[in-house]
Amino acid sequence: MTATGTRVLVLNSGSSSLKYQLLDMTDATRLAVGLVERIGEETSRLAHTPLAAGGDKRETEGQIADHEAALKAVAAELAADGLGLDSPELAAIGHRVVHGGLQFTEPTVIDDAVLKEIERLVPVAPLHNPANLTGIRTARALRPDLPQVAVFDTAFHTTMPEHAARYAIDVETADAHRIRRYGFHGTSHAYVSRKTAALLGKDPSEVNVIVLHLGNGASASAVAGGRCVDTSMGLTPLEGLVMGTRSGDIDPAVTFHLKRVAGMSEDEVDTLLNKKSGLIGLCGDNDMREIRRRIDEGDERAALAFDIYIHRLKKYIGAYSAVLGRVDAVAFTAGVGENAAPVREAAVAGLEEMGLAVDASLNAVRSDEPRLISPEYARVAVAVVPTDEELEIAQQTYALVSA
Repeated sequence: MTATGTRVLVLNSGSSSLKYQLLDMTDATRLAVGLVERIGEETSRLAHTPLAAGGDKRETEGQIADHEAALKAVAAELAADGLGLDSPELAAIGHRVVHGGLQFTEPTVIDDAVLKEIERLVPVAPLHNPANLTGIRTARALRPDLPQVAVFDTAFHTTMPEHAARYAIDVETADAHRIRRYGFHGTSHAYVSRKTAALLGKDPSEVNVIVLHLGNGASASAVAGGRCVDTSMGLTPLEGLVMGTRSGDIDPAVTFHLKRVAGMSEDEVDTLLNKKSGLIGLCGDNDMREIRRRIDEGDERAALAFDIYIHRLKKYIGAYSAVLGRVDAVAFTAGVGENAAPVREAAVAGLEEMGLAVDASLNAVRSDEPRLISPEYARVAVAVVPTDEELEIAQQTYALVSA
């Protein structure tokens, strides 16, 4: 399969949202970006920004019944800028798919067999894969002649050795129900680990990096020579770091205890751990800016939530330092990692014996560019590397269809 155009449309379909970007892969220029949210509700909203023409953001509100209507609305906005889906310059559509299991270790051109496999994985990604499938089916219906490529969140983590990916439960039960560590945010971890190596002036194969993807969802990974060897999220995105609304690591027996003692149903426990825990469960806020403001005003609940968040981060930095043996860099990325200087400072404070330190003046700088924030004497580089998952998806998609 050979691409005739140079543009890639990236789609990220959520249960009630559709994020998109159109990129020209000759120089990775963004031509348009946008978001459709509250799909299926009475007050749906489409925000579209035509970057190619330097145009202003356009916003429209009104009911958008389903993902098909949403994609048609996006197509109309793009067409108004001369960037329509019928353009011969459009080489492919790249789809973010959260869970690819062990079957999908690289970007894959979508056909009916691939769709069936993604659907078969719904039980291990019930919140994400159905929405991803809806976006794929809608796009295929609109452009059945165009290559559609799935780029999987889990793919980067399939290089983990079995001793890192396996849980210590009965092997036959685990295999029968596909229970193992899969990891998520893989496109971000792949992109950031490569960018960190470039920041150090080295090839990814020469560098060991701990990547901390800190957004409302948060995950850590240990990347040795460009290959993931461990990651904090597991069978689902619930495990690992403290997140905006997710608990992260917790004694599994808590779930049994809540069912026996509190009389909570499985759905109620699921909602508690995924939507009412983490920072919002600890202090009522999941916005790090608001938490820091409350701390400055002497709020003890906010301070405790922040300390728990940082404590978990430090545990993973230490654990992955042991897993890697040699650490060349720790890279912070995503919304909190890129913008919250107090988080970065606190996460490495007291780890000087491990070679980690942050320069206060460098850490305070705000920038959209990858940068080092560690002093020159530090044995381990500390970096801030803005992630770009859409660009990563576009690059993988274009490389596949133009191969």
